[in-house]
Amino acid sequence: MSIWKKIGFFCAFIIPALVIGGYYLGGVWNFSAVIFVFVLIPVVDALVGKDTENVSESLVPVISEELYYKFILFLWTYVQFAFLLWGCYVVSESNMTGVELVGFMTGFPLVTGGIGITVAHELGHKKEKLERFYAKVLLMTTCYMHFYIEHNRGHHVNIGTPKDPATSRKGESFYGFWIRSVRDSYLNAWELEFERMNKKNLSKFSTKNDMIWFTLIPLAFCGALTLIFSVLQGKFVVEVPIFFFVQSVLGFSLLEIVNYIEHYGILRKEIAPNKYEKVNTLHSWNANQLVSNFFLFQLQRHSDHHAYAHRRYQALRHVEESPQLPAGYSAMILLALVPPLWFGVMDKKLIEWKKQRDLILN
Repeated sequence: MSIWKKIGFFCAFIIPALVIGGYYLGGVWNFSAVIFVFVLIPVVDALVGKDTENVSESLVPVISEELYYKFILFLWTYVQFAFLLWGCYVVSESNMTGVELVGFMTGFPLVTGGIGITVAHELGHKKEKLERFYAKVLLMTTCYMHFYIEHNRGHHVNIGTPKDPATSRKGESFYGFWIRSVRDSYLNAWELEFERMNKKNLSKFSTKNDMIWFTLIPLAFCGALTLIFSVLQGKFVVEVPIFFFVQSVLGFSLLEIVNYIEHYGILRKEIAPNKYEKVNTLHSWNANQLVSNFFLFQLQRHSDHHAYAHRRYQALRHVEESPQLPAGYSAMILLALVPPLWFGVMDKKLIEWKKQRDLILN
């Protein structure tokens, strides 16, 4: 991998820098991160184009073990935690105008949800205890710790089937999908833990049930933040818990809109009652735009991730036959927020995908 591509993965740190800089510059500068993500990145994506280069299979074992790539993710964990503490300080201390507050609150979850949950997703798939611990820390900051259970043991098993709440259906708007996915993902995580407890001959509500802790820990964390900043201010700071939960909802909503984009309308064939074809690189939408893939640690190479869930982000491959989105995630998020436009573009792409799938399988 070229030195420029290696350096490119540090691009993600631009987003928190823009949120912080925008706050101290004041006024409409608070929208800097939002404009950067949803205007500048799509424009640069279009100008720079796609990246179809893959790491040679012979080098995958080597590049997968390079500490450099792991260091970036670990560093992000500490930066995001400090960033959240700074955010709590800001809302407890300052008197932002309405416009400034809107800009600040729309930019902040681009860090904690847009990139933070992406990093948590990457780390949560790995076997090392420290990586998994950091994944849980990041998910805690957006009240979405159950994602660690449901994504790994639910979504990756049930992708492209009616059982999967994270697979968006043809004709389903993002708004309808959001309600279904948020609700059912949380409930599914409980069911998965109940099954695990049953296999261990433990009570459903044993202290070893992770969902109990994953539900309580974010609440306790928010309580600790509120207490700390209330003591510092010498009064109860109601702004801190409001801020924490608002940025959490906006943060995990970014995850859900990405889920919506990645899996819209793509279903696996049912080969027997309740049995489906094996997950392969035809079962997720991809985007190979070079720049946005830097910011998202190649999450947009999503088909390869589902086919090889433990493959590290730096080694994810472009697969030519995978269904391709017309643009990177930043642009596609904007499209998904307007259902008629989304259906007009993606339903046609879905027809193309079905034709291509049939040609490949036949």
